Amino acid sequence: MSTVDRWLLPDGVEDVLPPEAIRLEKMRRRLLDLYGQWGYEYVIPPMAEFTDSLLTGTGHDLDLKTFKVTDQLTGRTMGIRADITPQIARIDAHSLKRRGMSRLCYSGTLLKTRADNMLASRSPIVVGAELFGNDQGADLEIVSLMVESLGVLGIASMHVELGDVGIFRELVTLTSVPDGAKDALFDLIQRKAMAQLADFVGPLALPERSTALLTALPTLYGGQEVLQRARELFEGMDAIVERVDNLESLTTALTSRYQNLDVYFDLSELRGYSYHTGIVFAAHLPSVDQAVAKGGRYDDIGRVFGRPRRAIGFDMHLRGLMNHARGDESAAVVSAPPVSGNMERLRWDTVGRLRKEGYTVVEGLVDRGACDYVLTIEGDAWQLIPATEA
Repeated sequence: MSTVDRWLLPDGVEDVLPPEAIRLEKMRRRLLDLYGQWGYEYVIPPMAEFTDSLLTGTGHDLDLKTFKVTDQLTGRTMGIRADITPQIARIDAHSLKRRGMSRLCYSGTLLKTRADNMLASRSPIVVGAELFGNDQGADLEIVSLMVESLGVLGIASMHVELGDVGIFRELVTLTSVPDGAKDALFDLIQRKAMAQLADFVGPLALPERSTALLTALPTLYGGQEVLQRARELFEGMDAIVERVDNLESLTTALTSRYQNLDVYFDLSELRGYSYHTGIVFAAHLPSVDQAVAKGGRYDDIGRVFGRPRRAIGFDMHLRGLMNHARGDESAAVVSAPPVSGNMERLRWDTVGRLRKEGYTVVEGLVDRGACDYVLTIEGDAWQLIPATEA
């Protein structure tokens, strides 16, 4: 390995350098301050823990994305987190053990064996919020908090996509799809592979209506008219129609709060099928292919921890939002050259005052192109002189 190669980072693992690093940190602070105002308490889970708890109830996909190591103290297998939500569920179930509702938020770095898509990082920095033991108003609260999260970052133009994994779950049960076919069927519907889906469903020898409903599910995406089409298709299937009605009620409440919000539906959005149990949602920006924030309901995940609590939450990857978020005005940079003798104390007091006033003061001589002002003595007082005039 050459000297140059020694310092190469793995594909999908990146440094965050100035000035992007401080921008990202300010975004994180704004979001956590927002969550605090909504009553969400900040927790910091560990980077690694035993896979027995880290991957319990999360499904095969997360298992494949998790780096695993051996704990030298116990010999047990540990995982480096590729998702923080299961850790928050464990904290709610075992560390806090609260009765009633619990609102938790978090921020941290993930590490994944493979990226979510070709352009994604394998070490994303995420911020998120989770609501446990919630009532019916929780869906509206969490989706609203996601919209507010983008708003506090200065992002106003977005559309929200809504779906419900429970529709697929109910449908495969009501149509008696064999257990061995469910995973393949899920994959085809999620990819909207219509021709392959028809070829796959045909040999299952299901009733004619069941075949028609399964092949129609991937076509249920678009505007408000999708919900009416779904009601007509699933007439008589009360459990599914109830979920469609819930999506409409949620949309009505959202658009009442955010009158310019564009809401889009995709009833075949099965992201996190083994993970989520009800509504799933995502926020999209006009110029970005991938969702910038996403989440959903995962009521069953707490059951494996001994507390089958209702739960819903979302997260967002901060690096993907940096180019779209509002930037804070940078503080003016002041160069404070050293002096000797009695003027040093006055210079030091002036430097302290300027920093309290919000200036960035760098001790010593700074290149004129890298600062806005130079601290200069004039008579018995220190003055700020524009760098271009100093």
